[in-house]
Amino acid sequence: MSVYGPVVKIHPVVLASIGDSYERRNEGASRVIGTLLGTIDKHSVEVTNCFSVPHNESEDEVAVDMEFAKNMYELHKRVSPSEVIIGWYATGFDITEHSVLIHEYYSREATNPIHLTVDTALQSGKMNIRAYVSAQMGVPGKTVGVMFTPLSVKYIYYDTERIGVDLLQRTRVTPSRTKGLTSDLSQVASSASRVQDMLATVLTYIEDVLSGKATADNSVGRFLMDLVNKVPTISAEDFETMLNSNINDLLMVTYLSNLTQAQIALNEKLVLL
Repeated sequence: MSVYGPVVKIHPVVLASIGDSYERRNEGASRVIGTLLGTIDKHSVEVTNCFSVPHNESEDEVAVDMEFAKNMYELHKRVSPSEVIIGWYATGFDITEHSVLIHEYYSREATNPIHLTVDTALQSGKMNIRAYVSAQMGVPGKTVGVMFTPLSVKYIYYDTERIGVDLLQRTRVTPSRTKGLTSDLSQVASSASRVQDMLATVLTYIEDVLSGKATADNSVGRFLMDLVNKVPTISAEDFETMLNSNINDLLMVTYLSNLTQAQIALNEKLVLL
């Protein structure tokens, strides 16, 4: 459920970092919290990075290491100046009274910060991820409370993150839950096979539409038209020459990297003699 508000776009590296901080939490800690970093535009909030913040929490009080949070943010700004504080996260399913106090601090660091909850305990059988934004409620001049309103959450990734996501997906079908990294050539072959499968799906859809087996969808037609217009006009011979040249470059880089690894390993053995 969500209301009118910005869409929260979350990158995989953020979820991986939150899960790692939860697994490395101090003994006796029920949850971990941290700062969310990213960018903001008119209609969305993109969460691209995060870091955990030490805190102590009991039934009566909560203490957060604000100095650590400030120092970490200053270090992050040196690496990624475009990333700003956009809110904070907490593991768990519910919003507690302490969440309101922590949210007040982040309200001073960011305008209308978001609050992200990650159910690392898998209470519903999966890791539910929810985003909220706070709004004041109450009678003016009297007691004022805070209400957390849910926002829409969307998962996005960069092309480089897609490699890691695909690798994690492959570990689901292995009994040991582990999977080694594939070589560059294997990735090229896998990508080519995936493109071939997608082209076969598109051709099947087009043939079904032409034969009357399927109803034409205007939106799909526009996507296909954009795809065709983006394909460069090039002859088969020129394309083959260009592909072979790129493959030769890849083979050369692979050979040089393997040669470098062999030299490093040989040097280490000679040093130990």
